[in-house]
Amino acid sequence: MLDIGPLELVSLVVLAVLIFGPDKLPKLIQDVSRTLRKIRQFSENAKHDIRSELGPEFKDFEFEDLNPKTFVRKHVLEKDELGLKEIRNGFDFKAEMADVTDAVHGRTPDPVAGSSASSGASGTPDLLKKAEKIQPGERPPFDADAT
Repeated sequence: MLDIGPLELVSLVVLAVLIFGPDKLPKLIQDVSRTLRKIRQFSENAKHDIRSELGPEFKDFEFEDLNPKTFVRKHVLEKDELGLKEIRNGFDFKAEMADVTDAVHGRTPDPVAGSSASSGASGTPDLLKKAEKIQPGERPPFDADAT
């Protein structure tokens, strides 16, 4: 219910009793519920009028389809005529990001594990290992995280 916890609900009820008083509160609740019923009835009447005006060819029309996310999910992702699920499942973003990180840090990827040679078990580089020896006149490796 709109992410309202029990303690918050009790505090709202106590606050409403303090603001409106116990004698006016039932009348206020009736007025609010009557207004909500009228709004729902108006909304249902508008939906019915729109459906009747569109005609029989739009009998399967759902108003939830007007939301772009719902429309795309229903008409593109459910049918999957283009093979989008296969394409989406074919990407391994963690491995690709690890390869980019290795390339930036100048490391070569481990062909057996598919991740960097200095990676720990979690796939993140072990930053506590000893730094490699740098030859005199050689530039140190670029650390993208330090900039």
